[in-house]
Amino acid sequence: MSLHDDAVLVLKAYEDRYEGQDELRQYYLDHLSAHPEDGLWKACTDGHVTASALVVDPARGRVLLTLHKKLRMWLQMGGHCEPGDTTLAGAALREATEESGIPALTLLAGGPVRLDRHPIPGPCTQHLDVQYAALAPADATEAISDESLDLRWFAYDEVADVADESVVRLVEATRARL
Repeated sequence: MSLHDDAVLVLKAYEDRYEGQDELRQYYLDHLSAHPEDGLWKACTDGHVTASALVVDPARGRVLLTLHKKLRMWLQMGGHCEPGDTTLAGAALREATEESGIPALTLLAGGPVRLDRHPIPGPCTQHLDVQYAALAPADATEAISDESLDLRWFAYDEVADVADESVVRLVEATRARL
């Protein structure tokens, strides 16, 4: 099965999961239908599907955010799919592991937590992000990657003070699933 096929299955399987996001989910599916060869790749200038994961430490009531080097915003871990990725979940876990430096992350069961469509600067017009949550082990030690200016744990109620509405909604949706 290709990454494209996996993305379509993931989006179709969670039809009822995305409360208030049915129109957005359909937009993703329409995008993938219109771009069967490149809809997941950075080269697609109409936008592309990306995968991200919010790293969560439920026992301590906190999330790990990265201060993105280019955007200079506190965000969840995530980014572009790569040729070696076979599933969106795998791409999200790979990105979270690479950007957090935490090797033993596990994805929260139940598939993606949210969808988020946002414009980006450059030749591509938008990211169609499929957002997961990744559980950090109790002894997690983070390490800053080349893509970050900083990594920091934030209590759930501190996220709104540092991050945009997209991240706040992702934290809320993740907490509802925990």
